[in-house]
Amino acid sequence: MAAKLSSTMLGLLPELRYEPTPKRIRANLNGGTIVDTQRALLVWEPRRVTPILAVPEDDLAATLSQQTEESCGQEFPFAGMLDGPPVLDPRTAFSRHTTAGTPLTLSSADRTLPGAAFRPDDDALGGYVLLDFDVLTWWEDDEPIIGHPRDPFHRVDIRRTSKHIAVQCEGTLLAETTRAELLYETMLPPRTYIPPDDVRLDLMEPSTTTTVCPYKGQASYYSFAGSSGPLDVAWTYDSRFPDATQIHGLICFFDERADILVDGIQQERPHTPWS
Repeated sequence: MAAKLSSTMLGLLPELRYEPTPKRIRANLNGGTIVDTQRALLVWEPRRVTPILAVPEDDLAATLSQQTEESCGQEFPFAGMLDGPPVLDPRTAFSRHTTAGTPLTLSSADRTLPGAAFRPDDDALGGYVLLDFDVLTWWEDDEPIIGHPRDPFHRVDIRRTSKHIAVQCEGTLLAETTRAELLYETMLPPRTYIPPDDVRLDLMEPSTTTTVCPYKGQASYYSFAGSSGPLDVAWTYDSRFPDATQIHGLICFFDERADILVDGIQQERPHTPWS
């Protein structure tokens, strides 16, 4: 019987998963290199949708010791992404482990980071430790990576469309275009990026919110004072990643927070962590 690939992938979410990466992985702590390896693994703990880097203990130029204080970190569960099983939002702390293992303190030079390493019990990952991405500075080969490690099974495709697209927020027209770029990202709803000339930026103002995406760069946001819900209604990416050149400087609205009309037909609002 034929298998739908997305269903198969979603079905594995409750499991501990890993995949070797051929990339040279380096990590710095306080300006000093503590990881330089070409034997790294990408590891997805159960219910995680973004990977964590695991490195051989032999390739770690830092000291590992038993963590003396227990710290579970905050969990951000979410159910309903593309009708999949319950998962953990990427904001969930590294220390919130969902597989058996030993939390460790990572020490190097004058820095001591409790809970920044984790030694899983699973035999397939023997000799490896997982490292907290957020407390180190990382490179793949000679390119910096931000947000979280890139997932080799995660794609971002951008395609131009001439469809008539209008964006409204509580009855106010905020954008109208036939020059949009559609961004298709694995396991996420499609997003519509609109040239700023086709957006009523005079009705919006820059927000203090910023986020990072390992595939698209750093995003800054726009708020709409007329909204009775979340004020942030749109975002735009900087130009740090050549992979996303087609959307640099374009404006994308939350489909979850605005009404998107495509050729006059209002689209259903998706249910995501940003709803």
